[in-house]
Amino acid sequence: MTETDDGSRDISLAADEQMVRRCFDLMRQLRPRLASEDEFVDRWKRQRASGYKLAVYTTSDQVVALAGFYVRESLVHGAHLYVDDLIVEAEARSQRFGSRMIEYLKVTASAAGCGKILLDTPMTNTLGQRFYLREHFAITAFRLSLDLKTPNEQTSE
Repeated sequence: MTETDDGSRDISLAADEQMVRRCFDLMRQLRPRLASEDEFVDRWKRQRASGYKLAVYTTSDQVVALAGFYVRESLVHGAHLYVDDLIVEAEARSQRFGSRMIEYLKVTASAAGCGKILLDTPMTNTLGQRFYLREHFAITAFRLSLDLKTPNEQTSE
């Protein structure tokens, strides 16, 4: 998806390890438990095998936003696009990169026959929640989790 305003903005799917490595620093801001580029690439490869896609928004060769997502189907939601990861570089916020990424996801979801986009956000992510509400997302459920690891092994991502 190339934007028409100045031609320098581009959203595309990460297709190779090199592009995924370019995304590591930004993804690590969202997922600080990622220990290394290699771990990120390995996880991307495993998740890609089950349908995970990583949309990368670049401008002037800089990665400014990422969205990791799946196209899924469930009994409760039907066909839907689930956003697993979404982040905009801190210095690039309030410049509509997030809105353009949401638009890209809407087009992608519609093209895949999805009726909705779903995502989870931590209760503490008030800035993200305000962004999603501005983008016309609605709060429709609580996500509950039960961690099966011992307290020393728990992660909170």
